[in-house]
Amino acid sequence: MNEVNGASADGTAHEAGRGDDVDAPAPPQPGVLQGADRALLALLSFTERRPEWGVSEMARRHGWDKAVAQRILTTLASRSFLTCDTTTRRYRLGPAVSRLARAGEHSGVLPSLVRPILAGLLRETGESVVLNVPQGAGYRCAAAVDGTGPVRYTAIVGAVMPGHAGASGHAIFAHYSEAEIRRLFGATPLQRFNDHTVTGLDTLMARYADVRSRGYSVSHGEYDEAVAAVAAPVFQAGGIAASLTVIGPAHRVTRAVDRITELVLAGAEEATAAFGS
Repeated sequence: MNEVNGASADGTAHEAGRGDDVDAPAPPQPGVLQGADRALLALLSFTERRPEWGVSEMARRHGWDKAVAQRILTTLASRSFLTCDTTTRRYRLGPAVSRLARAGEHSGVLPSLVRPILAGLLRETGESVVLNVPQGAGYRCAAAVDGTGPVRYTAIVGAVMPGHAGASGHAIFAHYSEAEIRRLFGATPLQRFNDHTVTGLDTLMARYADVRSRGYSVSHGEYDEAVAAVAAPVFQAGGIAASLTVIGPAHRVTRAVDRITELVLAGAEEATAAFGS
């Protein structure tokens, strides 16, 4: 594939009606190498809401000359950080990004960023605190601390849980599009774990609308009848990245749900700031 030719003229038909839906970048700090900074800004422009860009769009977005934008995107594509569709002449993230993401996950980036937040919530609530990240139609425990009481919920780092059952999943998948939810959850009947489990897609979509409106999710025994949880979404670059959850025996969490909710919302806001834009 000829990356230069592929980038030289992204068609205006693809650009029409596409507004800028990413936050404006901060100005570079003193001592920052301009070329490297621009390349990184270009990479950070790719989000879940905006997974592809054309050269002209990227140039307008950052106020660059079109030739500069083309060279930046071409360079990133030459190192597999981007790929260029030879038909549409538009760019998407490439395999090198996935490689770095895997390396970052194995190096413990997420746990190191949120460990103080989890520890703070544990001190304030006495209950287990979990950071979950989306994985297919479920969510995976990325970091956790156990509660201090003799009866407590224990999360297993690396364990994958069903996305439709419980506050942690609701806080994540409420921020997916309806089409994506139906694609992920609609292929097979949703498993019922008990009478509290949401198994209908329409009911699940209504629950997600409520979660988005309130900004958090509370569940009472949807997966384990003895457990209740409060979860809030954690965002990165405008997209959902994880959920932060306080979880424990139903009678204790329910009794303190208002206070726990305030603490979880504050913790999720702090985690979002730690993840960066």
